[in-house]
Amino acid sequence: MTETYADDIDDPETPSSRLDREAAEILQRDEMRRLGVRPLRQALKEDARLVSDWGRARAGRLRHTVEDEPIRYSLYALGIGLLIGLLAAR
Repeated sequence: MTETYADDIDDPETPSSRLDREAAEILQRDEMRRLGVRPLRQALKEDARLVSDWGRARAGRLRHTVEDEPIRYSLYALGIGLLIGLLAAR
């Protein structure tokens, strides 16, 4: 997802986009900044970036763990697949 996606869909003529700009201006005021309030789009982008980084880190750790003990984790996967198959057959 690109960083400019939200900006690409804004139409400066709609009441919604005008309200969005006014809300962003309010949130940029000093008293709001001191409280740690952020615009929704900025907060969502930052949170999405954090979740993405967390997911990549976890996937990397899992990959290294499985590479260290492939037989053990293959047996885990086989057991989980067997349980799912038994549950699905009911």
